[in-house]
Amino acid sequence: MLKTITAVAALVVASALVVPTVSQAQENNSMRVSYADLNLGSSIGQHRLQTRITGAAKIVCVIEDSREMALAAATKDCRSDAVARAQPAYETAVANAKRGSVTVLDAAALVITAQ
Repeated sequence: MLKTITAVAALVVASALVVPTVSQAQENNSMRVSYADLNLGSSIGQHRLQTRITGAAKIVCVIEDSREMALAAATKDCRSDAVARAQPAYETAVANAKRGSVTVLDAAALVITAQ
């Protein structure tokens, strides 16, 4: 019985971590970008996080890619703005890593939002 309760609790916790991220991406055009697996004290880790941020901006800025100039410009602007809004959080995360600050793994993420 105890194993069943433990398994159910683990499933609830895992669902709580995944479901808000998916729903946020669909409803608010935002996406959680984790860096828990990266060493932000290294240039390689920093580059990988920048790549993830750029990739997330491409996902949340889903203005249909088109050959129409206005849509193409809107898509580019949205993506640039999303990356720029994530920059302060990125810089804080890198600074904390260089100082050797402790980060709880669940909190080691940035949120990329399209507006």
